[in-house]
Amino acid sequence: MSQADEVPNRSELLGYLFGKPADLPKDEPLIAANINQQLQHMSLTTWPISVIRRVRDGLYRIAPDNILEVGGGIGHRSAWLLDLFESQKKPERYDIVEQGNKFAVIIKRLVDRYNAGDWTNIKVGELQTLAAETMAWQAATISGLESGDAPLISNYDVIIVDEQPESLADAIESCLPLLSPNGVLVATEPMVPTGEVDENDEEQLAMVNGFNNWMELIRTSQSDFYVAFVPVFEGTIVTFMKK
Repeated sequence: MSQADEVPNRSELLGYLFGKPADLPKDEPLIAANINQQLQHMSLTTWPISVIRRVRDGLYRIAPDNILEVGGGIGHRSAWLLDLFESQKKPERYDIVEQGNKFAVIIKRLVDRYNAGDWTNIKVGELQTLAAETMAWQAATISGLESGDAPLISNYDVIIVDEQPESLADAIESCLPLLSPNGVLVATEPMVPTGEVDENDEEQLAMVNGFNNWMELIRTSQSDFYVAFVPVFEGTIVTFMKK
């Protein structure tokens, strides 16, 4: 960890990293602000600025070597991070997972604009598939049966997961094995489903099942991970770190 004078014990570390604003600009970076306008025109959603700002502040304190961002969208959050890395320590590797080619092309333009192509990789595909292939590659390499490169790595210092509520828990579960020993996974708490559930409404049922999976993940993961909830204006950041 960097940017710290006194680092608390491990059980309190997550609250320290993300609990208070850092001494960084509060205004939205110009490129991120332009992307935010595009989001509104395209009727797309992203994390609230207050949440993104606090996540950026956490990364500033951590100064990670390897980062994985899941759910890149059109690059709004990525623009905040790339803006940070222009003036702070750049990571050795920044992987951005996005399912669609169309959005991946937009992110590629953003990466080129920041001249970050040497250390930023855009991975197009399903996270669960990429993560499973990475773990299989790692097992095969240990056995001497595999060559080449895995799609991801298994020692990320920071993993940011932005997925729909119905698939958030599954995405986090796929990512936890990819953390380095001191790595931190960052997500946001999903909204609690409200109202009556129509058994014929598949979308609503998926939301309820997704939230139930989230609650189960929080319950089961605490045997091996410290889990911290950090309330921020317009949302709650949830972080995981190995015990």
